[in-house]
Amino acid sequence: MSQIGIPNIDSKLESEILRSMKEVERALREAIEGKYPLVIETSRHLIDAGGKRLRPLMVLLAAQFGNPGAKGIIEAAVVCELTHLGTLYHDDVMDEAPLRRGVESANNRWNNTVAILTGDYLFAKTSQLLADLGPEAVRLQALTFERLVIGQITETQGSSAGKTQLEHYLGVVADKTGSLISASARYGAMISGADAKVMEALTKFGEEIGIVFQLADDIIDITSDSKESGKTPGTDLREGVPTLVTLFILESDDPADFELKQILSAPITDEAVVKETITKLRTHSALTKSRDLVAKYGTSAQLHLDELPEGPAKDALIGLSQAVISRTS
Repeated sequence: MSQIGIPNIDSKLESEILRSMKEVERALREAIEGKYPLVIETSRHLIDAGGKRLRPLMVLLAAQFGNPGAKGIIEAAVVCELTHLGTLYHDDVMDEAPLRRGVESANNRWNNTVAILTGDYLFAKTSQLLADLGPEAVRLQALTFERLVIGQITETQGSSAGKTQLEHYLGVVADKTGSLISASARYGAMISGADAKVMEALTKFGEEIGIVFQLADDIIDITSDSKESGKTPGTDLREGVPTLVTLFILESDDPADFELKQILSAPITDEAVVKETITKLRTHSALTKSRDLVAKYGTSAQLHLDELPEGPAKDALIGLSQAVISRTS
């Protein structure tokens, strides 16, 4: 496995991406500087906690199809990561999550108000960066942010008429996760001056691989412990939030699932029940169905890569998609 988690990536391309990622890390820390020490401290909390940096990576890989050294590529990568981090601060407040990326969540360490305002601060910083990237970049951010908010609202509202819970959930995932990863790919293509056909293919690939990434996270929440995932296993069970694995059970007509459906239909407050439920889910057929759906989305995402010119960048995106899918195995 390579240093950036993409199997069999071209060594020269990997070196270029690693250099650019170092610039992104430096720029991330510079972007949050300001007059208020507490805000800088709270903003650094999740930046310093690390993470996969999938969104900046997507920007950098997509830029390979144009001029990867074009002015604004690093800034666009920072915009995507800061936007993502801002949503995490807000998500943790809504979920009352105690842990994020293996460290105490901001809302737990400080309080909900500080966490919410830190997220808002990061969004403000992205706006400053976007102002120098031009109106098309600002428009893309606005449309993406709209989808992020709509995804959160529809998740909170619940399934609408004419849609199953699973269909509703997949729509939420597309808005909450797919949209920003799609935008990351589009930023890279747009700012690097990639061909319009290539830009559209990368945009669609980003959307679907983003969905794969989130659905894989749903599976990991059941199958991994906190040391592996950086999050508390069963967080969604405690909150009564339906995810891919549990939705397959909730929509099941099998009488054998009746008791488990009752447990999953509401927040689980008893830790012993949480552990017992996780154990049951790890051997349930719903887990296999979930993995199959992830593989299906992964295959669909990879089809968009057929539109791209052959070369190390395309090979890297194929490897990236395979790595994302394999997280569930």
